[in-house]
Amino acid sequence: MSPIAVDGPELNIGTSGTYVLLARPKIDPTRPGVIDAARDAGVSPEEFAGPGDVWALMYDEEGDGDGFELPGARDTEADAFAEQLQRALAAAEPFTVEAGNFLRLDARPAGADWVVTAHVTPPEGEEDGAEARTLELGALPAADLLAELERFRKDLG
Repeated sequence: MSPIAVDGPELNIGTSGTYVLLARPKIDPTRPGVIDAARDAGVSPEEFAGPGDVWALMYDEEGDGDGFELPGARDTEADAFAEQLQRALAAAEPFTVEAGNFLRLDARPAGADWVVTAHVTPPEGEEDGAEARTLELGALPAADLLAELERFRKDLG
């Protein structure tokens, strides 16, 4: 975990060990940890914090994770994905939803849970080593997924 507090909307789907996280991280450049980290990096706190408007997709499977930025992604697209996912869950039938060409979720109901598989595809030209992955997110409680989606859409404003 980073010692620097990060705000901003985030949609976390999965468990503590295996998940996908769609987030627009925002770092407060006035926080002491940010100021210290910026000084250590040799940049201003504002430069270290960044603009706070770039979406990212992070993922992990039992400690083997990665992530990538999604330049050009907008809040409206993230909200549309969340809304599409809410509608699919409400239909209570197997479904596939996509967030652009970088995330696809396949899910099927299993009692009060949803068995979810995530297909993660980094943008072309991704240079930091991220590679396409399929993650079995497991059986996730429907009520928890719906609450997470509601919270995410509220955070988007």
